[in-house]
Amino acid sequence: MRIARKTASFAIVHFTVAFTVTWALTGSWVLGGLIALVEPLCNTVAFGVHEWLWQRAERHRPSGALAV
Repeated sequence: MRIARKTASFAIVHFTVAFTVTWALTGSWVLGGLIALVEPLCNTVAFGVHEWLWQRAERHRPSGALAV
């Protein structure tokens, strides 16, 4: 459940940043909204998968292995 809340929080921040940057660069609310929906959605899914894989790798790491 912690991953889902963290991912949701990340998504909100990312949507906001993507919209603001696109709007500032183009002046278009429509383009800002479109990019703010598509790009962060893809990144959010990738982030969730990354977190899942990272935790899985940590569970399988030998106990004597050095942390990076």
